[in-house]
Amino acid sequence: MKETLSIKLFNTLQKGKEQLGKEALRRVLGFVESQRTTDDTFVNKNGQEDLYYTLFGWMLSYTLGLRLQLPKATAYLEKQQPDDMDLIHYAAYMRCRMLYRLFKDGKVGYLLNSIFSTSVKALNKFSGLPNNDMFSPYTQFIYLSLLEDTRQTVRNKKEFIDALDGYRVAGGGFANLEGSATATTNATVAALAVLGQLNGYKANRDVDCLRGLQEESGGFCATPGAPLPDVLSTATALFVLNAYGMEPIYSPRDFIEAHWLDSGGFSATLLESVSDVEYTFYGLLILGIL
Repeated sequence: MKETLSIKLFNTLQKGKEQLGKEALRRVLGFVESQRTTDDTFVNKNGQEDLYYTLFGWMLSYTLGLRLQLPKATAYLEKQQPDDMDLIHYAAYMRCRMLYRLFKDGKVGYLLNSIFSTSVKALNKFSGLPNNDMFSPYTQFIYLSLLEDTRQTVRNKKEFIDALDGYRVAGGGFANLEGSATATTNATVAALAVLGQLNGYKANRDVDCLRGLQEESGGFCATPGAPLPDVLSTATALFVLNAYGMEPIYSPRDFIEAHWLDSGGFSATLLESVSDVEYTFYGLLILGIL
């Protein structure tokens, strides 16, 4: 079976876990547990139950060996209303369903019971899309991940690839707005992930552009004008560079150590002193690439 983006993420998270010593693992586990509700869901930055954050919490739980109470997880999934969701939340919902099956059946059982794919509606049928744009790199990335997670065969590879051309920046890299003169980290990451999954992870100038966006601190900024590099942009950039077999210019070890809080979670930037399960996920992802 082809290695999907989700499988690549899980494999990298597992490597991140293996980087943790006993005390470090205890700290991370403690933080993840602190973000879990009595219903086995996870909270957002405001302490409220949130589907998007539950996705990150369940991925961390699976990687770190925390168990879910399956009846509660079942009840949570059954009360969702996927038909009314935007693309981001629908993709999160479907990946949560995938994780539920992993917790319930284990890896072997999941593979055996996932022979039949789940249908996914067309992009123009969702209630909302990133940047309200069907073709932007980030939208294409989320939709491709969704198709992979639901075992859909991507029959229109050329359409995916051709759609990205309008977002390619002349000097290399991609932007999420057509006609932009400056590449951004997250758009370039998204486009390169799509191209890699559909056309193979081959060296190209856009990968070189992404690699060149790294700062001496070891981090990546979301955009050239951002005041500080952040953990999300850094994790996703390193993840994609690794998929292309590229080493970063600078080691991110000191960068991620600086963002590791006493709570056991990871902060988004050096200006923040709190964490959540999303940024702890990205912190562990960085550790998996060291």
